[in-house]
Amino acid sequence: MRHQPLFLLCTLLSTFIGSATAQNPIIRDQYTADPTARVFNNKVYLYPSHDIFPPAGQRQDWFCMADYHVFSSENLTEWTDHGMILSQETVPWGKPDGYSMWAPDCVFKNGKYYFYFPNAPKSGRGFAIGVATSDSPTGPFTCEPEPIKGVSGIDPCVLVDDDGSAYIYWSGMGIRGAKLKGNMLELDGELQEVKMPRREGMPEMPPMKVGGQAMEGLPDGFKEGPFAFKRGDWYYLTFPWVRGETGEGKNPTETLAYSMSKSPLGPWDFKGIIMAEHANHCWTNHHSIVEYKGQWYLFYHHNAFSPRDDKRRSAQIEKLFFNADGTIREVKETMRGVGINQATEKIEIDRYSTASSDVTTALIDTVNTFRSYQATLPKKGSWMLYKDVDFSGLTDSYLIVSALAPENTEFFVREKNAKGKVIAKIKMTVKSEITRPGMPTPFRRDQSNQWLTLTVPLEYTPKGVTDLCVTCEGDAVSIDWLQFKNRPLYFTPVASGAEPSQPDDQGFIRRWRLMEPIAVDVRSNVIFTDSWLRNKFADELAKLPKQKAKWYTLESENYNMKLFRFAEKYGKQTYGSFFWCETVIDCPEDIQNVRLACGSNGASLWWLNGEEVLLLEGDRRMVVDDGVSQRLTLKKGQNTLRCAVINGPGLSDLCARFIDEKGNPITNFQIQ
Repeated sequence: MRHQPLFLLCTLLSTFIGSATAQNPIIRDQYTADPTARVFNNKVYLYPSHDIFPPAGQRQDWFCMADYHVFSSENLTEWTDHGMILSQETVPWGKPDGYSMWAPDCVFKNGKYYFYFPNAPKSGRGFAIGVATSDSPTGPFTCEPEPIKGVSGIDPCVLVDDDGSAYIYWSGMGIRGAKLKGNMLELDGELQEVKMPRREGMPEMPPMKVGGQAMEGLPDGFKEGPFAFKRGDWYYLTFPWVRGETGEGKNPTETLAYSMSKSPLGPWDFKGIIMAEHANHCWTNHHSIVEYKGQWYLFYHHNAFSPRDDKRRSAQIEKLFFNADGTIREVKETMRGVGINQATEKIEIDRYSTASSDVTTALIDTVNTFRSYQATLPKKGSWMLYKDVDFSGLTDSYLIVSALAPENTEFFVREKNAKGKVIAKIKMTVKSEITRPGMPTPFRRDQSNQWLTLTVPLEYTPKGVTDLCVTCEGDAVSIDWLQFKNRPLYFTPVASGAEPSQPDDQGFIRRWRLMEPIAVDVRSNVIFTDSWLRNKFADELAKLPKQKAKWYTLESENYNMKLFRFAEKYGKQTYGSFFWCETVIDCPEDIQNVRLACGSNGASLWWLNGEEVLLLEGDRRMVVDDGVSQRLTLKKGQNTLRCAVINGPGLSDLCARFIDEKGNPITNFQIQ
């Protein structure tokens, strides 16, 4: 959807990890078809094929794959790309330019990881299946010098049974299966000479020696991509299957189907569909099924990032459930996918769980499709709901949202539903967002100079796992993502009676007692002259006993005390502010001929034990040792250091330490 005045908005932030998120598709920077998921060491590892666009000289309307990557996740929401683990150029028996590295598999046995993959052999026709081994699920993998004898086909899958026996399944002359020897590299059984069927217009092919057996009991029609697994006493053989009519003028596409047996090699009893054909007529589907932390999942692919090209596919995930008799319930494809998002993750909220009937989704960029999708809420009352977001990791946070809308459009982020408690309000007036005090960089435009990413404060922070709902409160708005961000830990509260603090190695005092800031009407710091400041500080000092404001004792994480962060944290204005700050220094003996060295953003006045010792006038920027006092004496026992800081349009800050005659830091005292 296009808008006229194009301004954007944003809420929520977090740490973005790897190249993938919880939403479908799960991998966001490359195509990942035929996803085989395996659980190793309490983590899910994903071994997909890697669709690419065909280089010159290759068939441009066909599948093209040159290498494999492996991804891993512990929560199914954050995926790490461990990089390329195998390339067609490193397969000793394969064509270095075959571009035929289709669906793979990986299993663990004998203390090793065995990676099975198809490729076009250097000599002969068709496909062979090779093995590469590693001591780690992420490689490096070392290829065997030859492919598995007796296996001619694609899409290998290996099932390691409870007794340690292993079986391999593949697509070739239908779906075949065979037992593997203990070394996991050879078929266990004699090879049979099979006459290859002659294709129309092609020369007759010589007989081949083939191992294993055809899987019996499967439905008629085109089948490929077998994936076998065991659950209880049942063996499941699952596979992409074309159930529609074939022939000229037909465009059948694949379902995911399955059969069951009490034996790993059948015969099989066909049960039906796991997932129906893709609604957009994507020609293929390919999958794996795995149990992780007590839940079964279906991994599959779709061409979400290439809607006009079904040879470039992307991995997706859905939950899978069984009936009491062991049969599989049909799985419906979703945009949301699976997993609980941490609120601090980047949430592609356009992949919503459910929405009002008028909400639509579309690619942001039809050329660079990995920019992903946008969801458009067309009018007031439109809403979309995103399930399962965990807010337990939030402390002091704000929201970031990437959106596109006309100026003055308003929308809310709510908890649970369209009438839920408001987490954040966004009104699309760029001026008000730019001048919002105390926030990080207010906005930035994307490469199209249309979408904006804005930061907004929270009205309310949910607890635990809940659902997010975005509601349109005005004109149409399109939203890409949102993310919650914790502010850095600038300081920590100090409890009453806490142990004394020490100056840091450079002598900087990090513990301060701060009074919540007082608002002052200062339009320009130009007025910060000596006389004006002394009069202003004297007036405020006289009022101090009558102030009913709160005081906070804080330990700074940095050498400086960011006063504007203090104001922001406790809900006070960060500009046009006056701060009272004090600390108590406890010396074991008199320390003579020391100098107070300070810096402040804005102007400041400093007192030691009630006597003025330093004035930093004018419009200052916070610089270490910007001002240095005359020689002072820190007396034995307690000394009170106090300062007043004032700022108009700037963000207040301060730092302070004591130095000796040579400029070296004084550190032999405690801070109460």
